[in-house]
Amino acid sequence: MWHNRHRARTRNTAFFFLCTRNFSQSSQSLVSALNIAIISGSTRTEGPPSPVLGSRVNKHFESILSTRGHTVSIIDPKEEDLPLLTKPHFAYAKSRVPEQLKNIHNTLVNADCYVAITPEYNHAPSPGLLNVLNHFGSSTFSFKPSAIISYSAGQWGGTRAAHSLRPVLSELGCLPVSAMIHIPTAKEVLDHNGEFLGDDEQELKWNGYIMRCISQLEWWAEATKEHRNRVDPTFKSPAFKKDPSQRNAL
Repeated sequence: MWHNRHRARTRNTAFFFLCTRNFSQSSQSLVSALNIAIISGSTRTEGPPSPVLGSRVNKHFESILSTRGHTVSIIDPKEEDLPLLTKPHFAYAKSRVPEQLKNIHNTLVNADCYVAITPEYNHAPSPGLLNVLNHFGSSTFSFKPSAIISYSAGQWGGTRAAHSLRPVLSELGCLPVSAMIHIPTAKEVLDHNGEFLGDDEQELKWNGYIMRCISQLEWWAEATKEHRNRVDPTFKSPAFKKDPSQRNAL
């Protein structure tokens, strides 16, 4: 009796994996290739927590998105060594924009959508991530979607930082999709290469959870990309040229 139940359970599990794999492949074939900018939040070089978790989260999502055929660029404030905001990109004359800001701006402008990855510092997104975002105006990001991914060493997965990040991305015009990804105890979920540490069943659950967010991002990114090619979104909603007061009613 036990052997019969075990064989049946094994067949059901194998069938479930096969269906999931086929669904993933078929859904992937329907997705257009996108330019996706990952904006990383961690600037830490040492813990606690130890090891520092940001790089493994970045690697995991870079791998997922690249595997799905997208071109992925990572803006890492630790590698960019972007100074604390004193003069934003839009405050420079075009001929005088520093090369570093120009390169980051080009990456952001050419992206079809954004993925913001943040740890949680004192219930808030990381200063490094906000510093990158605040260097650029909403015209850099507008009319594109974004996704929020948060993580932590503890049990909450950075959820409070993720919710605090929503209004920032909304104000920049890259509206966050409804599904977010939170990774608690990230050290126990991903190894230093960004690979899952759990068994097949846990990995399957994580993949289903993650793909809910990724599929929303892809759907909206493809839709907004197609519509931007047909209709100029800035025609009736232009970016201000000199001062935010240009948006005032009176």
